[in-house]
Amino acid sequence: MDKLLEIVTNAAEIVTNAATLLCPDLEENTQTLQRKIELLKSRKVDVQADLQKAGKKRKREVEDWLINVENNITEFETLEQEIQCSRFYSRQKLAERVETMTKEVMELDEQSDFPGGLFLEVDESIGQLMLTPSHNGQAFLQNFDDIWASLMDDNILSIGIYGMGGVGKTTLAMHAHDNLLNEPKFSGHVYWITVSQEFSIHKLQSDIAQALKLDFSCGSDEKKRAAQLFQTFQKRGSFVLILDDVWKQIDAEKIGIPPRRDECKLVITSRSKEVCHRMGCQRIIKVNTLSEQEAWELFLKKLGRDELHPEVEEICKKMVKRSGGLPLALVTLAGSMRGVTDIHEWRDASEELKESCMGRADMENEVLPILLYSYDRLRDPKLQRCFLYCSLYPEDYPIRREELIENFILEELMDRRLSRRAENDQGHAILNQLERACLLERVLWDGSMKMHDLIRDMALGITKHNRRYMVKAGLYLREIPDVQEWTEDLDKISLMKNSIEEISIGMSPNCPRLSTLILSENPLKSIPDCFFTQMRGLRTLNLSDTHIQYLPHSISDLENLRTLLLRYCFSLKSVPTLEKLRLLTRLDLSHTGIEELPDGVESLTNLKVLDLVGTSLSMIPTGVLHSLSLLQQLRLPIHIGVPIEEVLALKHLEDFCGSVNSVSDLNRLITFLQSMMRPSFYSIFLISKFCGYTSVERSRCKLVGFDQKSLMDSSLGEGKILLPRDIEELRFSRSGLSGSMADGFQMLNNARYVKKCNVYQEDEIECIIRLSSTEEQQSRGVPFESLEELSLYELPNFIGLYMWEGKAAVAPLLPGIFTQLTDLKIFGCNKIKKIIPWSLLQTLPNLQKLEVKYCKEIEEIIGDEDNDGSPVISSSAEITMPRLKILSLVNLPKLKSICKGMMICDSIENIIIIFCTNLKKVAPLDGQPSPPPSLKNINVCAREREWWESLEWEHPNANNFLQPFVKFW
Repeated sequence: MDKLLEIVTNAAEIVTNAATLLCPDLEENTQTLQRKIELLKSRKVDVQADLQKAGKKRKREVEDWLINVENNITEFETLEQEIQCSRFYSRQKLAERVETMTKEVMELDEQSDFPGGLFLEVDESIGQLMLTPSHNGQAFLQNFDDIWASLMDDNILSIGIYGMGGVGKTTLAMHAHDNLLNEPKFSGHVYWITVSQEFSIHKLQSDIAQALKLDFSCGSDEKKRAAQLFQTFQKRGSFVLILDDVWKQIDAEKIGIPPRRDECKLVITSRSKEVCHRMGCQRIIKVNTLSEQEAWELFLKKLGRDELHPEVEEICKKMVKRSGGLPLALVTLAGSMRGVTDIHEWRDASEELKESCMGRADMENEVLPILLYSYDRLRDPKLQRCFLYCSLYPEDYPIRREELIENFILEELMDRRLSRRAENDQGHAILNQLERACLLERVLWDGSMKMHDLIRDMALGITKHNRRYMVKAGLYLREIPDVQEWTEDLDKISLMKNSIEEISIGMSPNCPRLSTLILSENPLKSIPDCFFTQMRGLRTLNLSDTHIQYLPHSISDLENLRTLLLRYCFSLKSVPTLEKLRLLTRLDLSHTGIEELPDGVESLTNLKVLDLVGTSLSMIPTGVLHSLSLLQQLRLPIHIGVPIEEVLALKHLEDFCGSVNSVSDLNRLITFLQSMMRPSFYSIFLISKFCGYTSVERSRCKLVGFDQKSLMDSSLGEGKILLPRDIEELRFSRSGLSGSMADGFQMLNNARYVKKCNVYQEDEIECIIRLSSTEEQQSRGVPFESLEELSLYELPNFIGLYMWEGKAAVAPLLPGIFTQLTDLKIFGCNKIKKIIPWSLLQTLPNLQKLEVKYCKEIEEIIGDEDNDGSPVISSSAEITMPRLKILSLVNLPKLKSICKGMMICDSIENIIIIFCTNLKKVAPLDGQPSPPPSLKNINVCAREREWWESLEWEHPNANNFLQPFVKFW
């Protein structure tokens, strides 16, 4: 027996040695890959931190990068296990995988610089950093002309704009900002910073760095930060820095703003002329109130009425006079009266306004009663509650509508509704009413809302008397307010978006009436156990986006808690028992580090929202979901399988994210959601094998995804895959699609109604649709008739949108194919040489945005046909793209031509060309005697100025008339 054991041991050693000899560097290469993975993880954390702090709309390429990083991290974990268990016959294949993965990780690391920034800015969105409100008459135009003349005057380096609150200083500065974006003198280097009353050097430095896309490498040392800002400004050359809402003198040197030098401008707005003088402004412009006629015209415009009853007109004139020509007061007052027709209501309003303004002699103070009157006219308490809630956010902070509505629901500020859809509709209606009343304004292209600083002051003034708030949000506080400030009568406290790292041991504020505590977006690491012991009335606790590592056990005793928000607390590994929190209706643990559900979750029988996306949970214990029968929103990490029977028992479910591993379960789940007879949202994934993959998924969408070889699995033999009738988006990611994507669509029921399709890393896919005989095509139908957006990422064998079977002459087009497509993105497809065949351009009549990036073999965008006797573009041919607005070409080293004919594209607004140095002509701009009428920007990398200047143009003056549109960055 001993001899046999020795033989076996020797044999195992021989096999191991043979394996090592076969691939001697496998272990060393794996360790190298592991180090690169760790660096990539660190970079991912940094990118996520930047995204969360900024609160702006991120670029899709950033989303895709994060997903690809997560894929590689997960794949490496699997690969590492396989290497540890490997035998000699598999080591060669594993070595190849390590080599391939190392290249992928290095590419991801290179991509992580994001030279174009993380967020949607001027170049890829609307052409402006903010939407500028319409101007108010002749006085506005005169002031703007004065400001613009000063900006263009090389002898004036600093400009001050002053006037009382609400007079329109910010509107003027915004208008100047947006016009400067198109001024070649400054090459797009125009930076807007809101300073506000509670500013600090640290906060202002951070805000300027964010505008410059600068990451401080020197920590929190203000002198070193100032030096780094100074150096960054120096490298930018000419620039304009606009500081809005400056309340006191700012030492520019301490901040890091360069001293006066040619072609570098500083613009400030302030309520004080003295501040402008102290800041050394060479040109100071006062913004006066409107004339009586301009005030009357603005009031009528906002009222939305041309003809008025004589008595109503008389009342309106009194209101206009009461507003003193102050635009903010006029707009807000007119907004509060919009839609009022009854003469009795007008008379009552006149008396009410008169009483609220009695005894006010100072115009600056008099505007607040006018604004307060507009608040009182809301009448409906729920409108007033929702309005006041908005003041919990930092000054001039853009707030996403969806976030506001979710908070209105959580705080029970609105009327109760039977479904989440109805509650969301009510929330949108409330925000629309507040916007129409001019108490909130829409400032960004994604519909975000914000408060004017004077209106926020008014709101905070109300909360000092009626509903007690303590609001110290966005002030970059490093310490939590002293315990003396935490008075017993406080109802809501907002300390969001500060720099608070710790709470003093032993601090236990006595706040028995406190209902809401917001500590989100702080680098907070721990909370003493006694902190919550005297807050037993707490209903909402928001610790999202903090560095918290563990929660105090006193949270377990907050029996009145309705909402516990811990999303993006990446360092949080565990949560104390929640058994006593039986009134909890929302629990958000998304993107935390927890690996198992907290104890007592099954006791939360009132829970309506449970979000676990992005966690490292390995399972959902049996029976937990069955006990949460009131769930309306359930979002699970997609690397674990859905307990299908328990989900199908949730009769109130309206919003779901999760994954299944069989067609049968997918069809059952979709049938269940559609049987609820109410609108629903979903992100459902079919995954053949659960392997630790975690994806950051959006909420409130209608998406079905196929991941992890799910379309290669034997379960596909179960029958056709059912898609929801209202599906909006399809996603394929390493699912096993092969050949033509249209063939994959044939397996899917209702696929013809899909509006958006994303395809990631499908190794076998060659084209979108294969063109063949008429009979066969007609039998297949038109799978893309509703498709509006198509995005293709890292498809190594993809050769084009279309592939012919035989000659083009026998491959007629299907009517209606791609006719709705507006957005086409092709990233990292290294086999494709031409994007759109010339003869098939007619299939894309509505294309508005074309992005092609990181495709190594691309030679033409609109190309000649293959060498099969089909037509070839002549240099005199006219190629028309009637709706194209954005053309983005990035890192295409072999691109020689956009098209060979003359391209007619009057709709083009933005052209982005980066690292395409073999391109000799820019077709949409060439051959015309003037720029396209809609053109706004031509974006070129600053390092490629010489390439731009070497381009060939048909028209001799093209370079001159295009120069004002060119921005080097």
